[in-house]
Amino acid sequence: MSSTPIIPGYYPDPSICRAGDKYYIANSSFEYVPGVPIWESSDLVTWDQVGNILTRPTQIVPTDGAASSGIYAPTLRYHGGRFWLVTTNVSDVQRGNLIVSSESPEGPWTDPVYTTGTLGFDPDLCWDEDGVCHLTWASAYPQDLQGIATVPVDPTTGELLGKPHLIWPGSGLAHAEGPHLYRINGWWYLLLAEGGTERGHAVTIARARTLDGEWEGAPHNPILTHRSTALPVQNTGHADLVELADGSWAMVYLGVRPRGVSPLFHTNGRETFIAKVDWIDGWPVINEDHFDVPERDHSFTDRFDSGALDVRWIAPGAGPERFVTLGASGATLISDDTDPAARLLACRVRDLAWSAQATVRAGEGRARFQVRIDADHFYGIDITAGAVVGLVNVGPARTVLESVAVTPGADVTVRIAAASAPAEGFRPANQPDLVSLSVVGADGNEQVLGEFDGRYLSTEVAGGFTGRVVGLEVLSGSVELTEFTYAT
Repeated sequence: MSSTPIIPGYYPDPSICRAGDKYYIANSSFEYVPGVPIWESSDLVTWDQVGNILTRPTQIVPTDGAASSGIYAPTLRYHGGRFWLVTTNVSDVQRGNLIVSSESPEGPWTDPVYTTGTLGFDPDLCWDEDGVCHLTWASAYPQDLQGIATVPVDPTTGELLGKPHLIWPGSGLAHAEGPHLYRINGWWYLLLAEGGTERGHAVTIARARTLDGEWEGAPHNPILTHRSTALPVQNTGHADLVELADGSWAMVYLGVRPRGVSPLFHTNGRETFIAKVDWIDGWPVINEDHFDVPERDHSFTDRFDSGALDVRWIAPGAGPERFVTLGASGATLISDDTDPAARLLACRVRDLAWSAQATVRAGEGRARFQVRIDADHFYGIDITAGAVVGLVNVGPARTVLESVAVTPGADVTVRIAAASAPAEGFRPANQPDLVSLSVVGADGNEQVLGEFDGRYLSTEVAGGFTGRVVGLEVLSGSVELTEFTYAT
């Protein structure tokens, strides 16, 4: 199998659809806004982000950006000449699941309608031969509707057109969720994620002639799992199927690339992978060796002079537009003591070895250049008008590093880099990587503030459902970010 993701970095819970000869994937975004990145491809292995689906406060309610809150697993479909997306905002879960649509993947996407009465998560949309749309989700309420539920729905209004009922509960593994329903050759197929999204993660499937009929699990369930193997990609699950333009099939799914020693640590979150699907005796059989996924260079430099933020930029709790203005000198980040969310302009880390460099003019403001998993787990460099200070924060433990004087009012260039941890003799490296913090002088020489164990910025330590992001947070006043470079 290829150990290279088709979409590297914290882009989990992939959902895929086809429109003509193009393919589209949407991913979970959790607490970061804009929500639900959407990607386009013509060959299934090379993907480019064409936008974000939830971009406005009318689509995604601003919050304080608590870790692993916000937008959970979406389903993306193309039907009737429109793109449809259904997802769950767990920060607004009492309203039910939300549905938006658009004629174009780039948008604009409609304001959401809510499927009131469908409390739960991981929703799916599927149309039958009569054009009836069916909503399926992992139901958490009421007490007699806990499990995988389905109901006909009007996707334009969110109105339920029947009474929800439970269908196949899964193969018996823990945490049956992530349902996707398909109508194929006179059968209903239900694809599930089971086993939890950690090392026991798996994909299972069942079929039935009618939605309220008897469900039959695949004889070879789980149809995909890497549990109890030494494969370099682990936690594989939460899959979605797509029929290709030539009539063949493929599956996208999430996985992680853990490193170090037991229990292994993954730092970039759950990433998107692809496999071929062969239908044998009416069941999908997964071929992970079919696709040759190329390595891509994710390097970029942004001087914020294009008039609009690139689609890669995100912020916790609410969109970057609430605190970022663009001008001739770059991006100005402005603080607000009344805003509960961090004013952090960030992008996802996409590689196992990488560096990020920012040139900042602090003036009377204060900023923090940082790589983080969440607000409690980060390595950063605080920048003021006269000094930079390194900072390590792991849960309740905080360490302040040495301070380096800089010229007041001048531009300051700071750098964060992650590199493979070296093995010691015959002993493997304990860490997944080492993260260094440094100040870069006008001559290009670096003054290293410290180098730190990457385990503390991993999901195995911090928990949650996201991965590393890197960026600049304004802490007080205003600061100018004149240039940002990400390199591999």
